[in-house]
Amino acid sequence: MGMYLVLLGAPGAGKGTQAQRLSAELEIPTISTGNILRAAIKDQTPLGIQIESLMGGGNLIPDDIIMKIIAERLAEPDCVNGFILDGIPRTIGQAEALEQLGITINHVMSIEISDEEVERRMSGRRVCTGCGASYHIAANPSKLEGICDTCGASLMQREDDAPETVRTRLKIYHEATSPLKAFYAERNVLSSVENQSDIGAVTVSILAALRG
Repeated sequence: MGMYLVLLGAPGAGKGTQAQRLSAELEIPTISTGNILRAAIKDQTPLGIQIESLMGGGNLIPDDIIMKIIAERLAEPDCVNGFILDGIPRTIGQAEALEQLGITINHVMSIEISDEEVERRMSGRRVCTGCGASYHIAANPSKLEGICDTCGASLMQREDDAPETVRTRLKIYHEATSPLKAFYAERNVLSSVENQSDIGAVTVSILAALRG
């Protein structure tokens, strides 16, 4: 069986960075709902305009929009042997919807981090305007300041990384997403790793848990 992995963790826990590293190590694609949604915003489609309004206030995107996007993406050929879901599911309802769609999840990894560390970390986060790659000015800087290592596009601080929005997102995470740990623990697919200051050490811990 392939590696069908969900990454859980509070906003700013490093899921995007770890997803990139795990994708290269495991040779399976990362499916980031954030990147898919931001592409729609960038193109200013009707759906993108709706999403922009919701994300700007730190609110969750309605499940029907999320599940339609994810189902289409997971049906593509590169997901046959495995995938990494980053940012989905965010609620019990979404997790149940994945099961109803016949999407198998056999590993769930929760990255544990305090709210205080999240607020400190997200203030330094930067995202590529081209490919969506994630960076941090202290923990994971680009080789050239303000420039993406992968595609050469400029980096930006997203509006949803502002302190007020971060606190809103943390509140939503604790209320809606954190219960997923119990949901997946009941299915015997949940593992947890403690946040560490070194990104590579977190990756090593995750791989050890997945292969253990």
